[in-house]
Amino acid sequence: MAQLNYHHLYYFYVTATEGSIASASKQLNLTPQTISGQIGLLENAFGFLLFDRVGKKLILNERGELTYNYARDIFGLGDELQQTIKGQYQGAQQVFTVGITDALPKVLAFDLFRSCFDGQENIRLVCKESDLDSLTAELAVNKLDVILSDRPLQPGSHVKAYSHIIGEGGVSFFAQKEIAESLQPHFPHSLHHQDFLISGEKSVQRQNLMTWFDSLNIQPNIKAEFEDSALTKLFGQAGYGVFCTPSSIEKHVTEQYDVELVGRTTDIKEHLYLLSPERKLKHPAVVPLFEHAKSLVAKAL
Repeated sequence: MAQLNYHHLYYFYVTATEGSIASASKQLNLTPQTISGQIGLLENAFGFLLFDRVGKKLILNERGELTYNYARDIFGLGDELQQTIKGQYQGAQQVFTVGITDALPKVLAFDLFRSCFDGQENIRLVCKESDLDSLTAELAVNKLDVILSDRPLQPGSHVKAYSHIIGEGGVSFFAQKEIAESLQPHFPHSLHHQDFLISGEKSVQRQNLMTWFDSLNIQPNIKAEFEDSALTKLFGQAGYGVFCTPSSIEKHVTEQYDVELVGRTTDIKEHLYLLSPERKLKHPAVVPLFEHAKSLVAKAL
């Protein structure tokens, strides 16, 4: 038998506890179709049904009752473990778990999340970095409180969450000093056939950047592409090509990496979003964070 998928088991457990898929969808912040599909996968893995479907009602059958009893023990022990660990090692700390999409500059995330400690000594911040799909999956099962992202949730997403826009701004281009000075007079057309360091294929910035280049008939020479924005900057600092970042961190980039500004544009928009399971932000750590983020981004633009 294949290894048990505990996500599928958890969706079954919550549905059985709540008494219906509709109630479970509210609890899990997932669409009913997603939960129904996940339970179906669990039943396929087991090789038998767990519910008897009577009209619109789901009633646990004999095997479903047995599975539910095991699931209750499994997740009950998990909750007990969490409470024990929190009680022994965290004291009165409130854990605030955030996800950061890997395309975002980490200095921007630092500037935003360090506000969590201002006047809130009992906050324990946990940061997780990954792609948006992986992070939203964790948000759906309450493993994250919020996600900081460069894109909103896509239409048709199975996760019940909301996109709160923090702000938007332009894009700035940088290079080693000698290269930058040679490109500044005729920017942006000076980027034509110029060595360029670009972000990975999944990046929103890359998609917008290439569209902008096409509109201006600019064909840069893509020298390298990176998923890690910090690595991009290091190669740019070493003189391997031009790179770009959100204009909101322009000062940090020039100071930290000893590069010079080539030029900037507002024709390319960089957006910043806070994704949460709440339509209205309520988490005690999220509300001040969101307000601080908006003021920080607005000040930088």
